[in-house]
Amino acid sequence: MHKYIRKWHRYLGVIFGVQFLFWTLGGLYFSWTDIKKIRGENIRKEEPPLVITDSLTSPHSIIQAIKKTDSIHKLKTVQLADILGRLHYQVSFHNGQRVKTILADARTGRLRPPLNEQEAIAVAKSRLKIPVEAESVKFLEETGSHHEYREKPLPAYGVVFKGKINSTVYVSAETGTVQSFRNNQWRLFDFLWMMHTMDYRGRDNFNNWLLRIFSVLGLVTIISGFILFPIVYRKKTGTAKKRPGSEKKEII
Repeated sequence: MHKYIRKWHRYLGVIFGVQFLFWTLGGLYFSWTDIKKIRGENIRKEEPPLVITDSLTSPHSIIQAIKKTDSIHKLKTVQLADILGRLHYQVSFHNGQRVKTILADARTGRLRPPLNEQEAIAVAKSRLKIPVEAESVKFLEETGSHHEYREKPLPAYGVVFKGKINSTVYVSAETGTVQSFRNNQWRLFDFLWMMHTMDYRGRDNFNNWLLRIFSVLGLVTIISGFILFPIVYRKKTGTAKKRPGSEKKEII
């Protein structure tokens, strides 16, 4: 029986060795890196608390104004945000096709269009601790499941900063706010996290069947190693039991 166990142990070790390596490398990277730097918290300026000194327009009147130009199938959220030094309502709703957000000046009630490129750059720079100029801007209308700006509001601007910042700041055109900071450390983290979870589509599904199969067979590989260890040890030390009749008889 131990011959079959040894054979399968070798095969499983070769097949799953690469995945075990990625699990180990991922664990090392996760435990030895600063998660705050990965998230860009070291360069991100905290948002100041909202200061309301004047009377604001009723959100109900804003919603009625939106209904004149768009259909609101389901209202999701209405919240206040400081965008470029002015208070705005962010009205998010489902219009039958997608979740859409419209901005409205909280004091005047005037609806405003999504951010343009220059406004997006200004919003991105306002959230940085270090004053720096943008190197380039990417406008995103759609992203794939492997894009670093996935599952976040679109359209959006990716404002690229180099030098000490060395990050891309993503600003939602409709909400008018920064959604995420992405740098090389985050990109490596994202790749290793994908290899760790073995979810090659969305990265966060811990219940996928590939991970389940590898985890079970990985446990089988480890257990087979424990079974083989005492057998190999006895053979090397000469303490293995000999079969009856296998002893050489002394010739007289």
